Parts: sequence; C-alpha cells; structure tokens
Amino acid sequence: MEKPDPRPKICLICSAGGHFKQILKLEAFYKKHNYFFVMFYKEGIRNFIRKEPVYLVMNPERNPLRFLFHFIQIVRIFFKERPNVIISTGAGVAVGMCYLGRIFGKKVIFIEDWCNISKPSLTGRLIYPIASLFIIQHKKMLRYYPEAIYGGSLF
Repeated sequence: MEKPDPRPKICLICSAGGHFKQILKLEAFYKKHNYFFVMFYKEGIRNFIRKEPVYLVMNPERNPLRFLFHFIQIVRIFFKERPNVIISTGAGVAVGMCYLGRIFGKKVIFIEDWCNISKPSLTGRLIYPIASLFIIQHKKMLRYYPEAIYGGSLF
C-alpha cells in the first residue's frame, strides 16, 4: 500500500502572463511541496504545462456567465485535489478558488501584483478580507491593506 504524501498540497492559481511570471519566482518554495497549478491557457505556456501538474480553466474575464462555468471547473478541481493551501498572485481566475478554499477552512495566501503601486487591484480588494496571509510588494500599499505583510518585490 502506498503511503500518503505527508507534505501539504498547494494550489498555485494565477492568470497567464505577468501573474504567472511572479508565481514562478516562488519555485524554490513550492517545489518542496506537493503542488499543482490552475490557470487559463495562453500562448507561451505550452512547454510549461507539459512538464508541470496544471489544470487549465476558462478565463472568467469579469463576465458573470463565464465566471459560472469557471467556478464549476474550480469546484471539480478543488474536490479532486483537496489542497491545504491556495497561493495566488492574481488575477480574476483566483477569486473563486480562494473563496472556496476559505469556506472549507483552507489557508489562502495572496500576493498583490507588483505592478500595483498607487491603488489596489480588484482581485486584491476581493481577496483581502478572506486571506490568511496577504502580501504586498510595495510599502505604499499598506494604506489600502493595513493588515498586509510587506514582502518586497518578487522580481
């Protein structure tokens, strides 16, 4: 009988593009754990999805109907994988998974996008109230997220 993996299971969820590049900066951390990615397809990630455990989902694009289909995909992934921790750098693709995770008592770690210097992102504003740990990359953002932790830039 195969022993269960004692390492926590981590869901890394992000949009393709800059959010994806930021989450890859956490590789030294997540490679030590049991992990999987959730993202939508965008040209340029083809080689990545061949090498890593990745679930591709619909991009909700701030559209209620697309979000509904996206959320159904997220629910299936969540109950199949049963992550202990959800880590995201944004954007909208992460909202449903983060809320679902919190409903089921999972840790949610959100890293606000490094591009946000003068105002919070929509995703950040939505996830901040439910995040177990909310990390900002610019000290100025503490005025919007007073309980956040300044972690410095991922770049």
